[in-house]
Amino acid sequence: MTTISAVAKAAGVSVSTVSHVLNKTRYVSPEKVKLVMDTVEAIGYIPNALARSLKLSSTGTIGLAISAISNPYFSDIICAIEAECSKRGLIVFLCDTQDDPDRELELVQHLHQRRVDGIILAASGDPKRSLDYLIESDLPCVLVDRLSDSRFDQVGTDNVAAIRTLVDHLVALRHKRVGIILGQPGFATTVERMNAFRAAMTEKGIEVPDDLISDSNNNTADATASTHRLLELKEPPTAILASNNLTMIGAMRAIRERKLRVPADISVLGIDDFEWADYFEPRLTLMAQPCDEIGRKAADLLIERIGNKRRPCQTVRLSPVLRLRESCGEAA
Repeated sequence: MTTISAVAKAAGVSVSTVSHVLNKTRYVSPEKVKLVMDTVEAIGYIPNALARSLKLSSTGTIGLAISAISNPYFSDIICAIEAECSKRGLIVFLCDTQDDPDRELELVQHLHQRRVDGIILAASGDPKRSLDYLIESDLPCVLVDRLSDSRFDQVGTDNVAAIRTLVDHLVALRHKRVGIILGQPGFATTVERMNAFRAAMTEKGIEVPDDLISDSNNNTADATASTHRLLELKEPPTAILASNNLTMIGAMRAIRERKLRVPADISVLGIDDFEWADYFEPRLTLMAQPCDEIGRKAADLLIERIGNKRRPCQTVRLSPVLRLRESCGEAA
């Protein structure tokens, strides 16, 4: 196997010069850099990545611990993170936490043991042990989507603005009895969207009875059951707000099972634009979250944190965009 010594001998330079060129640890003249790199290519030398990482205290790898990786929302964020890291020469290790706090902690520990330079985490509903471990380990971390701890850099959607925009739209259409299908209890996004919904409706002078607020567990089956419960009320809602893409799919399933028409019998709108939204009948009015921007910003913040662990933490809220279609009776 070709060695660094063989490269140095063939190029007529010292082993340390070859090392500095490959690892970029010291200035080397452009002429010698070209000579070394030409020699590396000519004799087929492959650097030992593990040895280099031990020397530099960096592996050039990022851990991404995220749930529901098959969900289009998270898939889009994952793709954006991977693309941005790839531009920076970083490799991403992807793990699915399955929204299980025990599994989340185990995966965070495994990623740390494998010497990743940092972690991007979509926290579970009970992330305290994982977050405390990250702090104690002094491992750079950015929280994405579920923003729950100011000890970390965080990036996600402005959930208050998203809900307020949707409520404003419904009230403008004269809806007063509005039901909401929330995501999994305990998640930071679920809490934020529930509180924002109550606040926005109260500002409009509209009371929100508890029976109009229904949980799901971030799956379509539970969202379907929750929607049926709303529609079985003595005074059912005239509109339903779905708090994410999976709850929207479940809500639409329940509405069709009851043979109701959208928007003639009930209006529907929600958070998370997705590719299928234009294929529903009618097309769905949704708040589009800036997934690409969330992913890119999360990668940027983590790379900054790796370079400077002591800088102040940032929480970045990115603005969603309303996509008006026909499911509330009006389209752009």
